Amino acid sequence: MSEVRIAAEPRTEFGKGAARRARRAGKVPAVLYGHGTEPRHITLPGHDLMLALKTPNVLLRVDGVEGAENLVLPKSVQRDPIKGFLEHVDLLVVKKGEKVNVEIAVNLTGDAAPGGIVSQELVTIEVAAEATAIPEGVEHSVEGLEVGTSVTAGEIKLPAGTELVTDPEAIVLSVSAPAAEGEGEEEAAEGEAAEAPAE
Repeated sequence: MSEVRIAAEPRTEFGKGAARRARRAGKVPAVLYGHGTEPRHITLPGHDLMLALKTPNVLLRVDGVEGAENLVLPKSVQRDPIKGFLEHVDLLVVKKGEKVNVEIAVNLTGDAAPGGIVSQELVTIEVAAEATAIPEGVEHSVEGLEVGTSVTAGEIKLPAGTELVTDPEAIVLSVSAPAAEGEGEEEAAEGEAAEAPAE
């Protein structure tokens, strides 16, 4: 579990103009909320925040908010759709020992049995984990799985102290035989015909 210390400054100006000025100064507007407290508006250093957010479910230790140190999880990150820079971040205050629901990645390893194609239906699953011990992801081996095999969320081995929130019956991956040549082309042709606008 990664924990990153980051310095915040209180935000006193609001609105689009103020947000633009903050971003020009290399800062990102953010809101801290949770634990029955009033939302607190802050700015964070853009470069440090961008680096921290490269880690999934990173735990941030935010200094400088009303003299307190806050443990927070990024809950909503807004980026510019074209340039990709951070526009705004919502941060959820958490406490040590508290369980939080988060999405973690399911990373597949190994190769299915010859002739099998693995289709990953869910790339993430939702789990409940202690706020200071959130796993970055889980690995599941598909080594030697035969055609026709499917794996549900309930079959994914989770780290100790982590509980599954996703429906345990939800299919995470399945192994199928390759489509026979020509099948895909026929389906594509049918799809195109269906998409053709009616005169």
